[in-house]
Amino acid sequence: MRTLDEIRGLITTHARSDQQTSIDGLLLSKVETDAPHYSLTEPLLVLMAQGGKQLLLGDQIFEYRSGQYLVVTTDLPVTGHFVEASPQTPSLGIGLVLRPSVVAPLVLEAPAGRRSRTTNGPPGLAIGEAAPELLDAFARMLRLLDNPADAPVLAPMIEREILWRVLTGPHGGMIRQIGLADSGLTHINRVIRWIRGNYAEPMRIEDLARLAGMSPSAFHRQFRAVTTMSPLQFQKRIRLQEARSLLVARPHDVAGVGHLVGYDSPSQFNREYRRLFGAPPGHDAARLREETQPQGVRHLP
Repeated sequence: MRTLDEIRGLITTHARSDQQTSIDGLLLSKVETDAPHYSLTEPLLVLMAQGGKQLLLGDQIFEYRSGQYLVVTTDLPVTGHFVEASPQTPSLGIGLVLRPSVVAPLVLEAPAGRRSRTTNGPPGLAIGEAAPELLDAFARMLRLLDNPADAPVLAPMIEREILWRVLTGPHGGMIRQIGLADSGLTHINRVIRWIRGNYAEPMRIEDLARLAGMSPSAFHRQFRAVTTMSPLQFQKRIRLQEARSLLVARPHDVAGVGHLVGYDSPSQFNREYRRLFGAPPGHDAARLREETQPQGVRHLP
């Protein structure tokens, strides 16, 4: 497909190691390794232009390939690896940050017959096929990187078009919830932000449910529907991923790092860390420090 070929060429030309571009909210990814990585996503729309990627969220595996898009509606701790990525055939992707302030007006403009309805809160992650119209909009957005004087006027228009294509498609219900101030997803996002900011603190389901404005049973059900994990499993994953980042700078202070992220028991910290990352904390930290590509490098989900 010629449009996809053009997209690949533009990503190859403009991709940087930090994924940032001159257009606010537009990210580009060029990855040459299939090594696993662990990251915390943000609400994003991602188009895979070349290669593929597998994501593990809780106990569910998601895979998307060239010509498909990924919708992520909230902050999720995922394990991922790019499929068969190499310097000769890198994985290439585009990310567009999903901002409620941009989505909300489009939700109001969508004709009633084209509004996807969601009754029980959408999952936090889904995959779809990119239609030719969506690919064309992404290509026009990327062309603006070669015409920076046009970007301030045209980029917001094309961003709205891209979001409209997804909003009126099969996964539009997920996008729609981002733009609704009182949606179930908005309430769950409030709790997720709290857990991210207080991951080392003890937490009670009753308190989290109160923050979400739900009963404990409804909250637990909705949280698992969005994240595929229980709140406690989610907190544990955040703790361990934060510990991994800290250990790169403090490889000889395993017990101290474990305590910082909320573990009172060093043996429990070591056991759960090894279960997730495949090696004890000290050994894993030493390996990370020796790698040529640091774990701090950001990846699109």
